[in-house]
Amino acid sequence: MTKRVQLFTRDLVFRAKLAATVRATGADVVGAEPCDLVVVELGSNGWEDLIRGFVLRRIAVLAFGSHVDPSALRAARELGARAVPNSEVESSLRALL
Repeated sequence: MTKRVQLFTRDLVFRAKLAATVRATGADVVGAEPCDLVVVELGSNGWEDLIRGFVLRRIAVLAFGSHVDPSALRAARELGARAVPNSEVESSLRALL
């Protein structure tokens, strides 16, 4: 079965790169649930609630953000997400798919 990935990003360039990565693995980008994986840009409006909600529903979350904001990366991990710096998000996404 094809994996479904939902993207929550502020940066349209990052969104396009991530969508291309998703498609290159044979997965689909979806705009709503059901989904198998959610990618959340830290700093997006309400990112903590997004992560919390998806984790509670047992949907895998990959969070990414600036390496100069380790507190946000740590907070995302504490909420149950796999959190990586921007430089690692594409490779982490490929690994999860």
